[in-house]
Amino acid sequence: MMWKCPKCGRTFTKENQSHYCGKAPATIDEYILAQDEGIRGQLQRVREAIRKELPDAAERISWSMPTWWNGHNIIHFAANQKHIGLYPGPEAVAFFAEKLDQAGCRYSKGSIQIPYSDDLPLDLIAKIAGWCRETGNHA
Repeated sequence: MMWKCPKCGRTFTKENQSHYCGKAPATIDEYILAQDEGIRGQLQRVREAIRKELPDAAERISWSMPTWWNGHNIIHFAANQKHIGLYPGPEAVAFFAEKLDQAGCRYSKGSIQIPYSDDLPLDLIAKIAGWCRETGNHA
């Protein structure tokens, strides 16, 4: 059975599928402003942690997500209903699995779920971004 978004009319196989109604944002600023006000600050802190770690990477929107790029996509993040999704690729997830467990993050092949919280693991997010840049393993 297909689910139809009541706002934009698009249909999806998953009920309440996360998507953009209308035109996708062109910048990370637009992306963050399009999210619920209650999570914007957390998204901005994740952005700043990655930006500080990857100062030479270009910020852009790719796959409808904030992305850091330097010859290839290095890392992405996205706002989800109950968590921030971090997308560094499967090698990074495997490498950081123990630290992710310690931080209370769920993960699967290539993606990390970071619960919305005032206590975001920003140092770990920065380390993952730096590792992706240094090793060439990327999203």
